[in-house]
Amino acid sequence: MSSTTEPKKQEGGLGETVKVILQAFLIAILIRTFLFQPFNIPSGSMKETLLVGDYLFVSKYSYGYSRFSFPFSLPLFDGRIFGSAPARGDVVVFKLPRDETTDYIKRVIGLPGDEIQMIDGVLHINGQPVKREDAGYWMDQEADGRAQRVKVWRETLPNGVSYNTLDLVDNGFYDNTPVYKVPAGHYFMMGDNRDNSTDSRVLSQVGYVPYDNLIGRAQIIFFSVEEGDAAWQFWKWPWTVRWDRLFSFVR
Repeated sequence: MSSTTEPKKQEGGLGETVKVILQAFLIAILIRTFLFQPFNIPSGSMKETLLVGDYLFVSKYSYGYSRFSFPFSLPLFDGRIFGSAPARGDVVVFKLPRDETTDYIKRVIGLPGDEIQMIDGVLHINGQPVKREDAGYWMDQEADGRAQRVKVWRETLPNGVSYNTLDLVDNGFYDNTPVYKVPAGHYFMMGDNRDNSTDSRVLSQVGYVPYDNLIGRAQIIFFSVEEGDAAWQFWKWPWTVRWDRLFSFVR
């Protein structure tokens, strides 16, 4: 009796294991597609809000779903479904218009129809300067260990959203720009590290971002390691993890 039932038990155990693995895989795909997608920060364009080595959850449902919501950007339909417009000041992950395989993360500054301009380093929206206040200095720790003292401004958008921006140099390359007229169905994105951000001010590289290219809103930092260190090097965590940034909300 035992010789004939034992193989069946083993086969049943293997089948259950495969079923559990498939179910877990499908659940992970559904969560990533419709709820939250992990994203890591590869550059310093959003300092001091986001640092190199931060790992985020991006809410996919915030602005509805387009083909870029799906793995491999499958063209299952045109436009967006369950769409909701981003608010000025949201930190958003989007597909780069000129290279739809590349993800960028910036802050929404201009809405459709807005006129955006930088004058002497001050952001202007529809001809009005955005309020900014002196917020002191921030010590930027580079990957090679060097520390740089950087000027910080507290910027407040017309809808009341406030955040810090960095001013690395006076009279930076994009401190004075022409007027950008945001087309219908597009958004104007800028990095908080104003002198070190390739964003919508650079029309040949980023430019105006179509609504369909939005992936989701950056919500929470779930992990963070020092710049230049790898998250998988768990034996270094006591010294390399930025413990104070874990589970902090992105604002």
